[in-house]
Amino acid sequence: MKNIILLISLVFIFTACSSKNQINTEQSVSNTMVQESGQKNDEFSDEFSDEFDNEFKNEEKEIFDPLSGYNRVMTSFNDTVYMNVLIPVSKGYASVMPQGVRKGISNFFNNLMFPIRFTNNLLQLKFKNSSEELGRFVVNTVLGLGFFDPAKTELGWEEHDEDFGQTLGFYGVGEGFHVVLPLLGPSNLRDMLGLTTDSYVSALSSTGSSDIRYKIPDNLAQSIAISSSDNINEISLTPGQYENLRKDALDLYPFLRDIYTQSRKKKIEE
Repeated sequence: MKNIILLISLVFIFTACSSKNQINTEQSVSNTMVQESGQKNDEFSDEFSDEFDNEFKNEEKEIFDPLSGYNRVMTSFNDTVYMNVLIPVSKGYASVMPQGVRKGISNFFNNLMFPIRFTNNLLQLKFKNSSEELGRFVVNTVLGLGFFDPAKTELGWEEHDEDFGQTLGFYGVGEGFHVVLPLLGPSNLRDMLGLTTDSYVSALSSTGSSDIRYKIPDNLAQSIAISSSDNINEISLTPGQYENLRKDALDLYPFLRDIYTQSRKKKIEE
């Protein structure tokens, strides 16, 4: 199953506004000065207190992360594997495999993920998207032989990437606490359930009934091998992406966690 550790989109800008009331009174000169001075001091004090309270409350808001200890260890493990194994292997692979061939392989794997996208678009009642996914699969399989994407280049039919985790989010299921999966990277309880469910319809997973004829791997080992090959091919097409993302992190675990959370939220809202 296609699960790249990164995804990407990061939005974290907040703005605040404040306003002041104006005082117009006509009393004696001495009384007016005293009253205005006292009132302005009170307003300044109230405004300062409100802003301080808001900042204090924001600082006290913590992400529910009961597995943070485990998640940090697993993030470090995944990072080590990624930097010392997957990236060097993908670079060696890219040096002997032309980019056009690698792009064709990427299209091939992507075309095989059609059942997941089609099913979840249907489950979310996105009938136009599901019909385009069906059309894309037929056109790319027949005319593109699975290795090309004429549905997009010739017909303008874009891919509508949906999975069961997004479907659960679409119907209001909360994400639960964050979990970092070995090799697969950031996830959460909802998306873990989504991964498991999607594996039953995925052509690249051995999960499910052996009667499903389009399943390619016969066992877990074959499934892992196919998924690893797909991931290495994808990494070779985006050289330096993870390294550039990683160097901006003061603390890698919460950095990747927040990127993943915001990315999933955005996809569910689309």
